[in-house]
Amino acid sequence: QVQLVESGGGLVQPGGSLRLSCAASSNIFSFNTMGWYRRAPGKQREWVATTTRAGTTNYADSVKGRFTISRDLNKNTVYLQMNTLKPEDAAVYYCNADASFGNYWGEGTLVTVSS
Repeated sequence: QVQLVESGGGLVQPGGSLRLSCAASSNIFSFNTMGWYRRAPGKQREWVATTTRAGTTNYADSVKGRFTISRDLNKNTVYLQMNTLKPEDAAVYYCNADASFGNYWGEGTLVTVSS
């Protein structure tokens, strides 16, 4: 069973930065894609960013140019660097891994953007 554990959330002021981490219990190269999603209070979960096995990346328009997804294959960890945070970025951020053998989610990490 694959486990994904997110960390790095917290309280940050508007304009600030945070880096989220998603540590996988297995080799992340086995996943077709790994990505980040978020759910703000009262809203549906939305896709934020994805990285593929080949290393390509894609971003939602709302975060393009501010967020960067990256990975460390040696640590089986995917990161989300979030810069120039806005109040509307506040949400619970979830890590997702998609593979031919299953689709997996972490428990989430809370990001609060407030002055």
